[in-house]
Amino acid sequence: MEPNFVHSTCPVCDGNVFSTSLETKDYFLTQEPFFIVDCQSCGFRFTNPIPAENKIGSYYKSDNYVSHSSSKKGFVNRVYNTVRTYTLKQKVTLIQKRAKGSSLLDIGAGTAHFLNQAKLHGFQVEGLEPDSDAVSFAKQYFQIDLKPLATLPSFDDASFDVITMWHVLEHVYHLQRDLEVITRKLKRDGVFIVAVPNIDSHDAKHYGPFWAALDVPRHLYHFQKSTISLLMERYGMELTEVLPMKFDSYYVSMLSEKYKGGNLMKAFFRGFISNLNAKKGGYSSQIYVFRFKNAF
Repeated sequence: MEPNFVHSTCPVCDGNVFSTSLETKDYFLTQEPFFIVDCQSCGFRFTNPIPAENKIGSYYKSDNYVSHSSSKKGFVNRVYNTVRTYTLKQKVTLIQKRAKGSSLLDIGAGTAHFLNQAKLHGFQVEGLEPDSDAVSFAKQYFQIDLKPLATLPSFDDASFDVITMWHVLEHVYHLQRDLEVITRKLKRDGVFIVAVPNIDSHDAKHYGPFWAALDVPRHLYHFQKSTISLLMERYGMELTEVLPMKFDSYYVSMLSEKYKGGNLMKAFFRGFISNLNAKKGGYSSQIYVFRFKNAF
């Protein structure tokens, strides 16, 4: 296997001077240590070094990886699935209000629960997903044929009214290369909707290296409003809205307390306090809505 990959330039601004801001570890699976660095030019924070591309998949090999799980075993998974039912409806309402057409591409579609809801509400859906189990689930339960990520370039340019990435952008191994392709697939008057954890949030600062949304090394990047805006400017897009994901503070706090040996009551309190303090640094996770500059 290849050695770990070391970023020599910042994935956002191409700067080459970094400082280590945090030492944490893969609390979810391997317990391996990892470092998060800050770019001294733009302030972007990212995991560095990261596993080689041919090794990164092994860090997803767990039945408990909730992103692609419909399991209701265990309290955390039960909470996750209950909240998901509610938030799926919110996501569909969100895109209905902002899309000018019905063609939708979801990248990192998981088990296609979101795409299924969008399809039921009249959207013409396409989804990309690398996990074979998730692809099988989507086919069996929703009759949705998800495609491999490698098929992204095969879509016609300017062919989608909406492109969504729900907690996916932080996982994208080739960030600049893939965003260049993704934005080309969006219509000029289309909308690009991205949900990611917010490392500026109160719960992120409170939990520090135990903050579950660091999720190293699966999360390669650790966004905040200023850096994700700067990143998307490279592709001619501007940030038009920032929307909260209020449930995430509770879910992330539950996992964070688990990692540091705390309890559920502390997690609920911290999630509440984080949302209460969102005016300062934003919510635990946020939805960013991007459109092309000077779109007509």
